[in-house]
Amino acid sequence: MVSAYLDRQRAAVRALCAELGEQPPAHPAPLSPHAVAAHLTWVEHHWFEVVMLGRPDRVPRPAEGCAGGGRADGPPRPLAVLLDEYDAQCARSRAVTARLEQRAGARVVQPGGSRVTLRWVLLHVLEETARQGGRLDLLRSWPQGAAVSG
Repeated sequence: MVSAYLDRQRAAVRALCAELGEQPPAHPAPLSPHAVAAHLTWVEHHWFEVVMLGRPDRVPRPAEGCAGGGRADGPPRPLAVLLDEYDAQCARSRAVTARLEQRAGARVVQPGGSRVTLRWVLLHVLEETARQGGRLDLLRSWPQGAAVSG
């Protein structure tokens, strides 16, 4: 059931990103669909592959404040590319989930010495995906040209 809820949130994020599209944002870059798609790709990879399986980190974390979901080492990438990368990473995460039991412990020990389980990772990624979806939902109603106070 947790996996089904996570898939629902993944689909909602993808739909919101596609709806918001490539238009220039009227909001800060960290709130762009590009940045959210890049961030969630990294989140999926980090928790399912790096933490649960102990694999090396192969997906660079998006640069903080980098417009367009870019990385510090390159130019912004089109939203369609970022969404394809997100879809592919979600498929890899589903494959990890399918082969492990929910009580399976992570291979990587967290700071403080705790070892999370697959169930914990699923709930954590569900929470993060829903939070980012909420940010995108906010952007959908953001008035074009509205000033951002900060």
